[in-house]
Amino acid sequence: MAARTVAAEADVVVVGGGGAGLSAALEAGRAGRQVVLLEKMPQLAGTTGRSVGSITATRTPLQAKAGVQDTPDEHFEDMALFADLAQPEAARGDNLDLRRVLVDNVPDTIRELMDLGVVFFGPMPEPPHRKPRMHNVLPHSRSYLFHLSRACRKAGVEIRLNTRATRLVTEGRRVVGVDAEQAGRALRFRARRGVVMAAGDYSSSREVKARFIGEEMAGVEGINPNSKGEGQLLAMGVGAEVVMGQVMLGPEIRFVAPPRKKIVDLLPPVKPVAQLMKLSMSLLPGWLLRPFLMMFVTTNLAPAHKLFEEGAILVNKDGKRFVDERDEPQFAIPKQPDRIAYILMDDAVGRRFHAWPNFISTAPGVAYAYLPDYRRNRKDIYASGRSVEDLAGKIGVPADALQDSIDDYNATRPEGRPAIERPPFHALGPAKSWIVLTDGGLKVTTQLEALDKSGAVIPGLYAAGSNGQGGLLLEGHGHHLGWALTSGRLAGGHAARNAAVGTQGETEPASDRVAAAG
Repeated sequence: MAARTVAAEADVVVVGGGGAGLSAALEAGRAGRQVVLLEKMPQLAGTTGRSVGSITATRTPLQAKAGVQDTPDEHFEDMALFADLAQPEAARGDNLDLRRVLVDNVPDTIRELMDLGVVFFGPMPEPPHRKPRMHNVLPHSRSYLFHLSRACRKAGVEIRLNTRATRLVTEGRRVVGVDAEQAGRALRFRARRGVVMAAGDYSSSREVKARFIGEEMAGVEGINPNSKGEGQLLAMGVGAEVVMGQVMLGPEIRFVAPPRKKIVDLLPPVKPVAQLMKLSMSLLPGWLLRPFLMMFVTTNLAPAHKLFEEGAILVNKDGKRFVDERDEPQFAIPKQPDRIAYILMDDAVGRRFHAWPNFISTAPGVAYAYLPDYRRNRKDIYASGRSVEDLAGKIGVPADALQDSIDDYNATRPEGRPAIERPPFHALGPAKSWIVLTDGGLKVTTQLEALDKSGAVIPGLYAAGSNGQGGLLLEGHGHHLGWALTSGRLAGGHAARNAAVGTQGETEPASDRVAAAG
């Protein structure tokens, strides 16, 4: 192997520039350690920057202000309800040790983010949570990246963009650095105390999905095209083990993001802007407030399946209905032309989705978005027509095929589902079916140390976010992002407190600590 230039020596090297990586780097930097963060892309983002932006937590300042009496123990119990509903088979292997780490520490994550300048509104309800716990970021999820990266630089963290990690460097069993490539140069970043892997999931890696999930899902697109599973692969290269590799969030139907950046995208997510939004939410009338807030919705929003329960149907770009919408339509969409579909409903169904509890989707800033919100602010994915032919022209599908699909549905619809007959007719789309996240992460201790297949700690290697998920199920809004930011913070702190190379021997077995391998 060709010699590599030693680009930097640091106490802690972090791989990944999303929410988990930035949180890890900040915590280690604040502990007085020298930190280098490596990000393969030309900008910081990760999946955090593409998320809706909600964090679910208890005992927060927002809950206290709202008079909500809540505890981490209740949060712990309610997470089981989500897991049992969404992943009944996997739920039996859910990592309860890491669930406890999350619920006990995510309140401090919220408080620390608020101290950095991140602004939340809420808490909002999300059954089966028994109490309101969902905290939505303002103005959008890039607020996390803005405030965390600014704090990292103040703490002296060196951020290297366009730098792709290619191998973990070991001495004996200990991980002592990271080999990387930057602009064609081979570089080595040595880590005196530890490496934190926070490189995201493998939702867009056909190779890794085929390995853990199967060939059928390997071809389904990931919502973040940069999630290639490098963290899992690099760690496996030094003996780490991936658990719950078959579990994923998705395939899930989501609308495509706006084709162009909105003007508000250019606004920095600074605290005054977020505070102004929050103030307006308490002062402005609803008819004026919601259009303003929906201007900030730029993510891939997920339509609620209740749309199909109430009578909406799916058609492809040829105007043909291709599935019973109540029977896992997310698996059928990737097999359609261009992998897209449109949600079609008449006005009778559409009017049911004007107010709680019948929402079209969750949305940052407004918590829940309804059909009028889409009509006003997402004209790129909303269309209506006074007739079926009129609607077909607006969404670009053959009118005769669309009419045939509606006629056939009306003639054969299951008992209890309404006919599509009352104009105006509405369409939402295009929508695609994506794998939003994969949940396979490294087996770790409760201190986020990576474990090998025998259950022994791999000295010097820590993992956070998707890389350190360790068998923890994170169903429901706000848990994946809460885990990313919380586990990153904790992993960075543990790595910073680890003894430096040359001052300790082999690490003791994980069983002498708390092995949180599920």
